[in-house]
Amino acid sequence: MLGPRSTRSEIIGAFGAGFIVVFFCFILLARDPLLFWNDDYELSVLPVFADVARSWNEGHLPLLSPYSWVCSNLAGEFQYGTFSSFINAVVVLVWKLPLTFPQQAAALSITHLFVLAAGAFLLARGRAFNIPLSIFVALVATLNGWIICWGAIDWLGALTAFAWLPWAWWALERAQGRQSDGLVPGRDGQCNRWRFIWPAPFVYLLVTGGFPYTVVMFALLLAWLSIKSLVQTKSFMSILPMLGGTALGFGLAAPALLALLDYVHGSGRGVTSSSAHWQWIVPLSALPGFILPCWTVNWADFSTRMVPHSASEMACGLVAPVAFIAAIVHRGRAFLRQVRWDFFLLLLVLLLCLLPSAGVFRWSFRWLPFLHLILALCAAETLRTNERRGFVALLLVGVTTITMSILRTNGEYGFPLAWIFLALAAIWTLADFFLRDSQFRYWIPAAITFAAFLATYLCIPPNCGVPKYNLAQALTSPVPLDPQRLYLSIYPPAEHTYRTTKKSEPIGQVARPGSTSMWAGLRFINGYSPILASGVAREFGFAIHGEIDPGVGSYLIYDESGALAELGVDGMIVAQELTDDPPQSEWQLAFANDEARVFHRRGAPFERVRSTSWIDSRPAQEFATANISGIKDSRNQVELDVDVPAGDRSALLRFSRPFFRGYIARLGQQKLAVDSYRGFFPVVEVPAGARGHVVLAYRPAWLIIGGGLSILCAAIFLAGLVAAATTNQYTSRL
Repeated sequence: MLGPRSTRSEIIGAFGAGFIVVFFCFILLARDPLLFWNDDYELSVLPVFADVARSWNEGHLPLLSPYSWVCSNLAGEFQYGTFSSFINAVVVLVWKLPLTFPQQAAALSITHLFVLAAGAFLLARGRAFNIPLSIFVALVATLNGWIICWGAIDWLGALTAFAWLPWAWWALERAQGRQSDGLVPGRDGQCNRWRFIWPAPFVYLLVTGGFPYTVVMFALLLAWLSIKSLVQTKSFMSILPMLGGTALGFGLAAPALLALLDYVHGSGRGVTSSSAHWQWIVPLSALPGFILPCWTVNWADFSTRMVPHSASEMACGLVAPVAFIAAIVHRGRAFLRQVRWDFFLLLLVLLLCLLPSAGVFRWSFRWLPFLHLILALCAAETLRTNERRGFVALLLVGVTTITMSILRTNGEYGFPLAWIFLALAAIWTLADFFLRDSQFRYWIPAAITFAAFLATYLCIPPNCGVPKYNLAQALTSPVPLDPQRLYLSIYPPAEHTYRTTKKSEPIGQVARPGSTSMWAGLRFINGYSPILASGVAREFGFAIHGEIDPGVGSYLIYDESGALAELGVDGMIVAQELTDDPPQSEWQLAFANDEARVFHRRGAPFERVRSTSWIDSRPAQEFATANISGIKDSRNQVELDVDVPAGDRSALLRFSRPFFRGYIARLGQQKLAVDSYRGFFPVVEVPAGARGHVVLAYRPAWLIIGGGLSILCAAIFLAGLVAAATTNQYTSRL
């Protein structure tokens, strides 16, 4: 029942797998419309994407954001997929629709789940699995516990990158010439010389998807495929097309990689606490969770505390682990010889899940989606023969349920989920006997998997304990704040103070935690950033979620050093949980409610560009005061007209925006040196007597070099694509 391998049938099958996943998501949404609306999605992902859509509407590449200093460098943050054409297209399209925040989140996640399902289906079809088994693989790869409970509802960057891993795997195997179907021009070996181009677009989309862990997964996959090919063919030439396509894909993604490498240097991400490497490791005692996701043992959470946690991330749809275990028990060495390469990869990835993380990477359980995909492929191999597995499922679920009761690891969700899984195993057993001569028997694994996943997420909340916030749609309005002012918001940790279990009413309209200021186009120092690369993030002790160090916050409220004035901060928001107020001689109360108090510096808002006669970083030098006019402050550059008095003193211009390496400045055709004030903001010295138009633009070297390399690789890819199509047409005529 392999079915026809025409391009049309494969596309229809891939779309079918994707739509099954979409249907599954709509079932969950009907039960909980806020399913995809959690934690980082609320404080970080969605407001930033709103700003990305705004940037494209303004005609600017979303390199920088003027609405946050901590999270200003969107390209360097990497997780927002600045250089992914697919992510940007989806964001622009979604923001054209009249959707609420939770609906926008659902649209983004479901779109990428569709892509993931389609890619997993094609990967399975490329291995000659029939359509039902290919859909089974797609369901496991897409609906597994880690993808749904973390990637789709919290860490979108993990999903946007992993969605392309099955596509990249599929393309790598075609580059090796090991798989052939109607989707590859030159079927049955034709156009062999051009097959190296196929991995390129998928590697590009994976790398620019915004999740470094997936890039490491891909590197491991590439190494595994290379070793496998070298052992089997004894020829180095066998891996050249695959390596060439990968290099081309990385070249296409060069701006994203170079931006990350430049931005992470000297950042908060460059120094990871050693305790973080022991958090969210998959405990060995949690492995029965592959069969029963309600299995509850102690896991190390984000605070390195050992807390009871259900194995919802390990939900695998029952069929895959049962089929795999049954094959090992029943067929033993014969089965392991059949899947030895996939089996070794599976063991390696499982080991990585069980061990502490290292370097800048943390939380080893992030390997789980890759593990689920490999397990699905191994299980599909065992199901080719249509052997009866229902009774084994019934036995394994029964034994696991009894053990769970004895060890008291059933947790909060042990029942009724265990009973439902027993019922599904019983149905599978009956189907093995009564449908063994029916064509429907091929669909049993996919049907049981779908039902098991549905039961899992209906019984166990997909939200794995991360905070939810009641952020109202009114956050798109700047009221009661002033878009012309630069604000510092001082509030306690959002995950402890503003989560719905603490405050059920709408929050954030005043304090604007995380990056939520971007929704309304308000200028804030605060922002959500895992990297924390800007100068203020390091100096002021900002946390990832945007809150400031309490001690520093208390110090800055009085601003005795004048640091806020130097930055151009002319608005301050103090949460009601804090009792200090800034001095009335400089600040006046502009607004107050139960959430926070808003203070504005007396007088008009600061100009975005100011000429200063003295600055403490250069105390021995005095500068002339220049006349500044015609300021045009856009996203990636600032333009102004300047007139410096004649004499022997130059003027020093300070720009109220965060400093990053890569700013260049020109006065007409004359290049000006760009420096920074303690790494906080750019300063430009203009010669005495100078008059003209000054432009400060963000043109980092990584953008020039990476952009050039990307254009070159795109040209090579397009030339190869045209050549492959032309050769295919010629050979077809022959």
